[in-house]
Amino acid sequence: MGKVTGFLEIDRQEQRYQPASDRVRHFREFVLPLPEGELRRQAARCMDCGIPYCHGPTGCPVHNQIPDWNDLVYQNDWEEAARNLHSTNNFPEFTGRICPAPCEEACTLNLEDMPVTIKTIEQAIADKAWQLGLIRPEPPEAKTGRRVAVVGSGPAGLAAAQQLARAGHDVHVFEREPKAGGLLRYGIPDFKMEKHHIDRRVAQMQAEGVQFHYGADIGFNRPLQELIDGHDAVLLATGAERPRDPGIGGVELDGVHYAMPYLVQSNRRLGGEKVPDRGSPDEIWAGRKNVIVVGGGDTASDCIGTAFRQGALSVTQLDIRPMPPKHENKGLIWPYWPTKMRTSSSQAEGAEREFQAATLEFVGRNGRLTGVKCARVDEKRQPIEGSEFVIKADLAFIAIGFAGPRQDTFAQELGDRLAADRRTNIAADEKSYRTSVDKLFAAGDVRRGQSLVVWAIREGRQAARSIDLALMGRTVLPV
Repeated sequence: MGKVTGFLEIDRQEQRYQPASDRVRHFREFVLPLPEGELRRQAARCMDCGIPYCHGPTGCPVHNQIPDWNDLVYQNDWEEAARNLHSTNNFPEFTGRICPAPCEEACTLNLEDMPVTIKTIEQAIADKAWQLGLIRPEPPEAKTGRRVAVVGSGPAGLAAAQQLARAGHDVHVFEREPKAGGLLRYGIPDFKMEKHHIDRRVAQMQAEGVQFHYGADIGFNRPLQELIDGHDAVLLATGAERPRDPGIGGVELDGVHYAMPYLVQSNRRLGGEKVPDRGSPDEIWAGRKNVIVVGGGDTASDCIGTAFRQGALSVTQLDIRPMPPKHENKGLIWPYWPTKMRTSSSQAEGAEREFQAATLEFVGRNGRLTGVKCARVDEKRQPIEGSEFVIKADLAFIAIGFAGPRQDTFAQELGDRLAADRRTNIAADEKSYRTSVDKLFAAGDVRRGQSLVVWAIREGRQAARSIDLALMGRTVLPV
């Protein structure tokens, strides 16, 4: 805990943002960090609550020891705070920026709507550790002689690869794209997390012995069986990339796109990679257009922020769910994640939000999108007759989530040998992470379905432990 009476004496102080009128002019991160003195004051608010739900099963998936490093920050011991934080989380600068912070919802002080600023402090510890040179490569003292392949370099793949390399294995990461990071790099906009954070970690991992192989689309341009035959273990960490079928007419119109191709193209452009030429049919650009975003999650919010930065005339978000309450019933829900009215930084930049709005059809003229036909819905999310309306649109993004891994790669290659669950995710339990194929493991979204980055890191770490145990008969990697 921090200061014994800190939670009584110190009010919660959150990070502030650059004004919306300024931040929409660039793609850089726009959070204004708290001064170090204020960070220590915020850490002092962590109370002796008896049962720290913040790092229990309802709070942090990687079980960050939050009260411990809050106290260390309060004591100004940043080095030990960084060591403690990295003992449970390989990439706290990632989660400190993009995690929705279920830990804060589970904080005991959230019973009074004043939780400790856990996410802010986590990011500050990680950034301070880089600033002070505390994060260095940790190569193993001895090599095991075992070879492990990791397919995919998103958060699950990166976490597993780092853990396995530190255990002494010869680790090879196979990535489809030209750079590592998965959707951390290609799906999440720079204004939420700049990509130099990923580059630093990749450099650290390379110094620890991890080898990255780019342009390797396993199951498409290189057989998965080849990796299985040439390695002692293979981990699938390719994520859940197949978008859900919206079941909406008019998706074939020019101007209607799934969300991820739009975000990927934007991130490639910012990263200096090859993208379609300006004005070409394949370019997806929101400048001077009326934009509709179908969906209410984080991906939809990322589309909104990107569209504003590209100069969209207007952005409207359609959410089939009813408008949630401003405040949850703490007695019924705490310490679990509540459904309540939340406004993301992107939504606050000027998006119109339509709740209880079903998207019936994309309408157009001469093959080009001109509007989106909608209707209000009842409590069963069924359209109400006579409530139809049309919103003008030049560009529409479908951001309603993902249904599982791609089926045209390793799943097609292995066929019935590779068992899947009813949602088409790769079947593997949460203890061994073994699939139905010998030597093949699976972790992250490819196993559990679409989820949070912090869950992917947890699964990558646990899968690494399982692989190390399977290869060596024992393991010192943490649970």
